Amino acid sequence: MGVEAGAHAARVRALAVLRVRGRALAVALLPAAAAVILLTGSSTGHFVGGAWDVARGVVSALAVLVLLAAAAIALVVARSRPAMSPTVPIAEASAPDLYRMVRDLADRLDVPAPSAIALTPDCDSWLEDRTHPAHGPPAPEDRDELAGPGRRPHGRTPAAPVLVIGSPFLWWMRVGELRAVLAPVVAGTGPSAHPDIAAARRFVRGLDAAVAVTSAPGRDPVSRTVLAGVGWVARLLLRGCRGHATEMERGVAAAAAERAQAVDYGVRIVAQEQVGLAYAGWDRLLTRVALPAWRMGRWPSRLDAGVVAALTELSRRDRLAEGFASRLGERPACDLLEEPGTVDEAASLLAARLFHGGPAEPGRDWAPVNWQEYPEEVVDRKWRTDAARLHRVLDSLGVHPAAGTTARDPGGPTLARVLDHLSSPPDETAPRTCDTTPDGTPDVPDVPYDARPAETATEPLTDDPAPERSATLAAGLSAELAREEASATAVQPTGSPAPAHGQGPDTSHWDDGALPLFPLQPPRTARELLADHVTAMVCCAAMDTAGATPGLDWLDGPSLLVNGERAADLTSRVVSLTEDGDPDPLRAWLVAAGIRPEKPVRLV
Repeated sequence: MGVEAGAHAARVRALAVLRVRGRALAVALLPAAAAVILLTGSSTGHFVGGAWDVARGVVSALAVLVLLAAAAIALVVARSRPAMSPTVPIAEASAPDLYRMVRDLADRLDVPAPSAIALTPDCDSWLEDRTHPAHGPPAPEDRDELAGPGRRPHGRTPAAPVLVIGSPFLWWMRVGELRAVLAPVVAGTGPSAHPDIAAARRFVRGLDAAVAVTSAPGRDPVSRTVLAGVGWVARLLLRGCRGHATEMERGVAAAAAERAQAVDYGVRIVAQEQVGLAYAGWDRLLTRVALPAWRMGRWPSRLDAGVVAALTELSRRDRLAEGFASRLGERPACDLLEEPGTVDEAASLLAARLFHGGPAEPGRDWAPVNWQEYPEEVVDRKWRTDAARLHRVLDSLGVHPAAGTTARDPGGPTLARVLDHLSSPPDETAPRTCDTTPDGTPDVPDVPYDARPAETATEPLTDDPAPERSATLAAGLSAELAREEASATAVQPTGSPAPAHGQGPDTSHWDDGALPLFPLQPPRTARELLADHVTAMVCCAAMDTAGATPGLDWLDGPSLLVNGERAADLTSRVVSLTEDGDPDPLRAWLVAAGIRPEKPVRLV
């Protein structure tokens, strides 16, 4: 499909969308037209008589009601704020080179330049219309922000959309690669300037926003009833134009892609490989590195810089990525920004909000952390917090200290206590779910049965007690963690966005109640929680008794360094203990690493 063919198909579909709007207007005006005919007939001596008088009264009343309803629907559609993607706005003063590159690209493509540039903490780029009055102040009248001197909007020409760029692209891609990737996106401003396409998009966005408004909870019965009718009409119109709108956007995309063929086509093939690589590194960085920090109330302030480190490490490990390391000698696209560190910090905070639901601004319990401090501030603290939680649950279950301790030397929080509980027969440990009070009655801990994982709640009892003890301990950890999260949510303040040197996220136009918009992972199962907590206890013992240190692996997240080497074979040994009750693989590893499980560890 060529440029003209794609543009023509888009215009045809846009007219189809507008015809849906025209039919709706015709339906709204039909009773009024009938009333006008009846009233005119009465004044000219036609349609006289009692029956016609009754008909005129009924039709006139119906016309007034329909017009009032149509006006109400039109008002709701016009005033409803269309959805806007959460982004970090980039002013031209803070990125003149980036604006200049986009402007030159638009000139080569012979399309209008985007009206502004914004960054999104994701691996994607698109054009977004933000001309609705609710999206912010109107653009300056003297000149378009990107159009340059001498280019002024005339008449009712719609403003160009905003160019949204994925922030990982700026840090990982080179300048030429970013230019090639953005060419098809910027080319989309051409079809966007067509009046029919712009009008059709405004109509569809208005209907979508109206549906969202009418679906909002917390309204009084009268408003809820009125808005229910408005929502029904908006949904009906959306169904009527959805197919046409989809085909219109396909035509726009086809025309933009065809137009961009003439610009940096050879570089784009190579750049597309970098898009896939950046996505893989970004996803792994968020799930393995950023998520543990977010759960600790810390947010890494240089996520985009971490993408470069992660992908560089991937290129070192993976022979398929050997050629990518040589690219690092070229100029990175983030050099197009005046203050890349400030922009990276704003994008990192927005990523924490979108993917984890963190507060809008830093605070005492939501502080930034740089990569140099990550091992001590996040990894060490995470392990010691998890180990402390593990021992609190063991205390609530009445589990005694490890064998060999005395009343004068209770042993404190030791790894041996965990090993003994998960591997010894029941008669060698304290009762699994309850102890006894001084009067002999059972003392049941505050661990609800519903907190037990579903996969173990209905399993039959076996001769091996380890799975039962593991399930009970896992249920206790789940309940304890749920209580902590509920308590933290109850006291968490609701801050407002705080721009950092003019580079704060424009979060005032989207709903904080829906956070996180894109959760990274489903909640951890009880078994996963147990394995994580036992691993944390092992790491604490290694640090306190064998001189091990916390570390950061760019691809796998928190890691334990023993004698300077990463302990990569620890997970399977912990799983053998928690799932099968077999401590031998883990004990052998502890002996080889010089770790003493009977020694107390420091907790937080």
